[in-house]
Amino acid sequence: MRFANPLPLLFGLGILLAGASAWALPSDREQPIRVQADSAELDDAKGVAVYRGGVVITQGTLKITGDTVTITQDKNGDIEVFTSVGKPAYYEQQPATDKPVVKAYGLTIQYFAVNERIVLIDQAKVVQEGNTFEGEKIVYDTQRQIVNAGRATGSSVTTPRPRIDMVIQPRKKAEPEQNAQ
Repeated sequence: MRFANPLPLLFGLGILLAGASAWALPSDREQPIRVQADSAELDDAKGVAVYRGGVVITQGTLKITGDTVTITQDKNGDIEVFTSVGKPAYYEQQPATDKPVVKAYGLTIQYFAVNERIVLIDQAKVVQEGNTFEGEKIVYDTQRQIVNAGRATGSSVTTPRPRIDMVIQPRKKAEPEQNAQ
């Protein structure tokens, strides 16, 4: 295994993070990417970068944390899969200037760049504007803005949850105008 220049992987990570724009401020893509970890193992030949030890990745309002973060690239250097593993792994991003931060948790968080899908596995939870969505597995298609949740078939989970659990906050109604007296 050889240690390579981290710039191509960081550039690829920038492309990856820019693809998660459905949950992102437009200005996030223009911000520098910062990766902090206790160690990094970069293998250009295999197209794999592994960051370990309290990994924190930030770009604008985006923040991803995990104990281990692995980024895989195809032979052209394009990001294929980004995987964060933690107890739990964490994702947050502000979708718009007038919206609060979206937070997502899971023991494993995967981002598939080609089809712009975020997958939360095991103790999966998404929190947005006070609403929560929990289950064994949550899949968010950022292009179509579709969320699917259910059992994590084919994966071992530490906390089995045969049913999803959602809490939806009531919408605040506009106050009726006072009649002039």
